[in-house]
Amino acid sequence: MSRTVTVVLVDAAGRPLGALPPFDVPDPWWQQVASVVDGVRHRYGVGVAVLRLLDADRPHPPGGHVRYLAQRTEASVAAAVPGMPLEPVVVDLAPHPLRQPWAEPGGPARSVAWATDELRRLGRPVTAVAQQRTWNLSAIWRLETPPGPAWLKQLPPFAHHEPAVLTWLTTLPPPTSLASPVDQGVRVSVDLSGDANSLINDAGAGPGVLAVGGEGRVLVEHVRGEDRYGAGEAELAGISVVHHAVQVRAVGAVGRLVADGVPDLRGVRLGGWIRRRLAGHDVSVAAELLDGLDERLRRVRDCGLPDTLVHGDLHPGNVRGDGTRRVVIDWADAFVGHPAFDVLRLAEGLAAPAAARLIDAWADRWRADAPGCDPHRAVDLLRPVAPLRLAAGYAMFLAGIEPSEHPYHALDVPAALARAAAEARR
Repeated sequence: MSRTVTVVLVDAAGRPLGALPPFDVPDPWWQQVASVVDGVRHRYGVGVAVLRLLDADRPHPPGGHVRYLAQRTEASVAAAVPGMPLEPVVVDLAPHPLRQPWAEPGGPARSVAWATDELRRLGRPVTAVAQQRTWNLSAIWRLETPPGPAWLKQLPPFAHHEPAVLTWLTTLPPPTSLASPVDQGVRVSVDLSGDANSLINDAGAGPGVLAVGGEGRVLVEHVRGEDRYGAGEAELAGISVVHHAVQVRAVGAVGRLVADGVPDLRGVRLGGWIRRRLAGHDVSVAAELLDGLDERLRRVRDCGLPDTLVHGDLHPGNVRGDGTRRVVIDWADAFVGHPAFDVLRLAEGLAAPAAARLIDAWADRWRADAPGCDPHRAVDLLRPVAPLRLAAGYAMFLAGIEPSEHPYHALDVPAALARAAAEARR
């Protein structure tokens, strides 16, 4: 599947210049804009920074015909750009209160300038910049430097906690015994001085942080390899082992993480958060599940597992590896809550027998580290809550983005609610 794009150009002041003729790009996903930038460069010899999605001819990604607003990066205030077949275009360029800084003219340049200055202070002059992604959840650029690439990520307000998580991950505490909060009545005791330490160091709990700036900016080290989409059972089992060691360490740090802005979705707080986010949406398909949610979460708490740092979207595509090292990336959905959410997400792509083996091994580790807990019971109780939480997350995205970007997530809310209801009936 490919994608047809029309690029509507504006100048540095946001004044419309016109629309370029449509052209095809090979990747279908709307947020991926490297091929759009390259297509304009190769066809017309000028640089652009894609600002945001304007509209599309289908209700959701991927594919189709998509229009983007882009700023010409070369200095020009002319109404027409010589040599470029621009057509007059009618487009709504009015301000919107939910528009992100990187979606405004001049926004990408300000973010790249910040990252360039930070890298220069680190003795890493930037030799090239390539825009990779822009949508409501992030804007991402790759910056080339002599020692190797660095990545600039800019986040919306509801994900501003990711830099705090990444910073904590780069300085994992070394104790060999961790006690959870007193009100949970759970003690976690695990030896972190040997294999677990080496697993974390060899694998990498997260990319290294180079700098953190304003407006949701974070600059991180390059992670070699490829996103591990399609990873098999053995690789997922290895990811789960390392992630468990990280979560055990995080048990004693939940207070610090919450103080640093990581969402606190422990226990029945999760129920309140879900209901607030889903207010205004049709939740009738999952009404029974929602009615009994707080009682279900109390029963989960009685299973005796400690709250910890949860990645929030631990599928193999959020793990990068090069054959010798794997690193978990994209912690923007992280929260403090129940560890079962991550193993449920990690097991989603597996056949039932393989998923059961992954969860069994996860449960064995928690029984060893939190004696007396009942991991399998917690997993069973949280199976329908996991997609319910996702539905609330998608609703949060919709509430925080301008209408032109709603197609990214509008269908996700009812789909996740339907999955939650189906799991509750199992």
